[in-house]
Amino acid sequence: MENSEGRESCFSPVEEPPPVIMSNAEPERVDQPKRTIMMRAGDGTSGREISLLANHLKVSIKCPDEIFYHYSVSITSDEKRAVNSKVIRRKIVDKLHETYSSEFAGKKFAYDGEKNLYTVGPLPRNRLEFTVVVEESSARQASESPSDNGSLNHSIKRFKHSLHSKAFLVEIDYAAKIPLRSVDLALQGADPENVQDALRVLDIILRQKAANRGCLLVRQSFFHDDSRNFTDVGGGVMSCRGLHSSFRPTDGGLTLNMDVSTTMILSPGPVIDFLLANQNVKEPRYIDWARAKRMLKNMRVKAKHDNREFKIIGLTDKPCNQQLFSMKVKNGGSPDDGGETLDITVYQYFTKHRNIELSSSVYMPCLDVGKPKRPNYLPLELCYLVSLQRYTKALSSVQRASLVEKSRQKPRERIKVITDAVRDYSYDDDPLLVACGISIEKQLIQMNGRVLEAPKLKVGNGEEVTPCDGRWNFKNKHLFNPARIERWAVVNFSANCDTSHLSRELISCGRSKGIHFERPHTLIEEDPQYRRAGPVVRVEQMFEEIIARLPGHPDFLLCVLPERKNSELYGPWKKKSLTDLGIVTQCISPLKITDRYLTNVLLKINAKLGGTNSLLAMEHTSHLPLIKDTPTMILGMDVSHGSRVQSDIPSIAAVVGSLYWPLISKYKAVVRSQSPKLEIVESLYKPLPNGDDEGIMRELLLDFYRTSNRHKPAQIIVFRDGVSESQFSQVLNLELDQMIKAYKHLGEGGNPKFTLIVAQKNHHTKLFQANAVDNVPPGTVVDTNIVHPRNNDFFMCAHAGMIGTTKPAHYHVLLDEIGFAPDVLQNLIHSLSYVYQRSTSATSIVAPVRYAHLAAQQFGQFDKYEDHSETLSEQGSVKSIGTTPVTQLPRLHKNVSDSMFFC
Repeated sequence: MENSEGRESCFSPVEEPPPVIMSNAEPERVDQPKRTIMMRAGDGTSGREISLLANHLKVSIKCPDEIFYHYSVSITSDEKRAVNSKVIRRKIVDKLHETYSSEFAGKKFAYDGEKNLYTVGPLPRNRLEFTVVVEESSARQASESPSDNGSLNHSIKRFKHSLHSKAFLVEIDYAAKIPLRSVDLALQGADPENVQDALRVLDIILRQKAANRGCLLVRQSFFHDDSRNFTDVGGGVMSCRGLHSSFRPTDGGLTLNMDVSTTMILSPGPVIDFLLANQNVKEPRYIDWARAKRMLKNMRVKAKHDNREFKIIGLTDKPCNQQLFSMKVKNGGSPDDGGETLDITVYQYFTKHRNIELSSSVYMPCLDVGKPKRPNYLPLELCYLVSLQRYTKALSSVQRASLVEKSRQKPRERIKVITDAVRDYSYDDDPLLVACGISIEKQLIQMNGRVLEAPKLKVGNGEEVTPCDGRWNFKNKHLFNPARIERWAVVNFSANCDTSHLSRELISCGRSKGIHFERPHTLIEEDPQYRRAGPVVRVEQMFEEIIARLPGHPDFLLCVLPERKNSELYGPWKKKSLTDLGIVTQCISPLKITDRYLTNVLLKINAKLGGTNSLLAMEHTSHLPLIKDTPTMILGMDVSHGSRVQSDIPSIAAVVGSLYWPLISKYKAVVRSQSPKLEIVESLYKPLPNGDDEGIMRELLLDFYRTSNRHKPAQIIVFRDGVSESQFSQVLNLELDQMIKAYKHLGEGGNPKFTLIVAQKNHHTKLFQANAVDNVPPGTVVDTNIVHPRNNDFFMCAHAGMIGTTKPAHYHVLLDEIGFAPDVLQNLIHSLSYVYQRSTSATSIVAPVRYAHLAAQQFGQFDKYEDHSETLSEQGSVKSIGTTPVTQLPRLHKNVSDSMFFC
């Protein structure tokens, strides 16, 4: 086949497709019509019916013709500086409404704490200006706490306060009208322009109600200051249980989605107690004060002696009994007496002049709660951490395990928390909601769902397995296609593992599953002298030992790590083995060696070495609807980002593609780095100046062609993870355009048919059985009532929820050129939850998405324990997107590039 330029197609039947050669001319740009999200094609009918509850509450609107008026709010201080603190802005606006209520014509408003204010009906004028005077109670510096310019009158023994007035200019300008009717139109299946704005106003009304009660607001969740909601997870950190709320247009009408939410906060109480817990020490003398200084910065504390609140800016270098400050002392009563300046320690000031006894913090640093040029010192034992302060650093593995263990809620417990909150907090009695005639029911919505039948699986020796409750096992069974392991070794970084016993048990278990397993060539123990070295050094030394002791390239290495999770050796080990040497490895850290544990390890090893653990029975017999007769490629896409505090760490995009059509169980991954926090995959198509394409799609398309008997994909099913509804249009247009360009770049005319599905786990809808206390059964699907009124979406619980409350996956079908019937597509997605080669249970989301997530996560570990700033400056492979340098990830070694290394 030839294209219009006479160039041979890269899909043509040759052993290795030749490189594409193109001119350097800029391709002609053709503006594609913007794609829109498809409408619902119908509801599914397969499966048995089940009665369900969802954590949605029915919302009624009696006055749909009301209009919200949107105003922009600007607040500046008398120094002409913009006020940015949400807390202060709320206080100023509340004071404004209290002082100038007549100017608002008696109207109530909703304010988001930033720049947006909403009323029902217009204000008297489109532009309003006010000067708001706020009185701030502040103690005199000398009476409040010692500072470098303190003063003290010996004749004054009692504690005094003075009121400092501060003026703010508040400007309110009309911005737009937001008709509530847009919500009603959306419920009828239209796509009105203002519907998201109207829903946002309703959400802000509920948030304002929570803010007025002193709640901590985190996006659309709010958390009450109630110790019954706090759970200690260690390290001076607590989980705080709260509630998420958001108004949702659904097929059954407007609903309020209410769910239990959790955020992390600092443990309120004495600062000293927090430091002891945070550093896991028993006595203050063991506290690392440099670390404490970094941890405490910007935390809010309340002083025990005067009940005032401060923000910590640092710690003093000297202890309380040595830290000096200058203080003016008036010796007489004459107004002309300027007094004298004395140097006094913080300890002397509080004990002698304030009559406050200090005991535990005498020899500790003081907190500095002043300004950079005007320090203000407080002894540690007089300070308490204020409640509801968010903790945003990454949790340790121990803290995460504790959080998961302590935050689990059975279905009925979660239902009770939600319904009790709706009853107790009276969310629908807000004056603005009342003005719109909005009422919220107190009971969860009830509807019918369906339970799909689990697909049958093929294992070794022609046996067929029927999963039960989303699970199956390999007891007395062989793997479908077991690998051969002949040259391998065990590498041990742990001092607590008997590798000889481990290898014998692994071989025995592997042979019982049909794996051809030879004895290991060698067992390599880490030299104890390197155990205190850095992780990169330890890995390099171990590989030197491996190369010296093995006669050639091993099939596989079993690596025993000292820690079960988050081992600092994992990233450097994987990077060295996968990118430098091309060796398949499996890392383990066994607590107890059992047959079940070894079977799970062997599933991963077999998949990495090219074997297959199980297949769908219909996949084995090529009976997959719409796939068996037409070459079909399945993609899973995910983007992994650094933590919130690592804003300069490149994001990692991973795309996995199916191989060996008509199979849908074998995948290959391609991973690239991209700009930090960028969610849209930018390197699906990546043309070079010489005309070549080094994008992700080209590599996956060629591998599909090579492994699928030289068939080009005529259909491509894309599962996209990790994007919000506001990004659907970008996925549907930007990413899909890249895929089409990559396909055409290979020399083919025409386009394959695409079905594009977004798979979401980051949502707040939960499903419950209406007539049972257990979680919903595996295979439960809902495509009515609580789904979008127009778009093609559905919820599915493919997995068995053994602990806590099951969270369904939310699938959004953005495009379906292939033309799946609802039942066919839902059963295909359900089946794709049973092809995950790493386990013997159905996954909560389709396997291609899980694989993409694993691949991105594994590459993200490569440089986790290296100084990223040095990496950026030393490596030559850095590209710039805008002003952000992006370190290119190393490519997989050719020996493992086709393996399922991510298993």
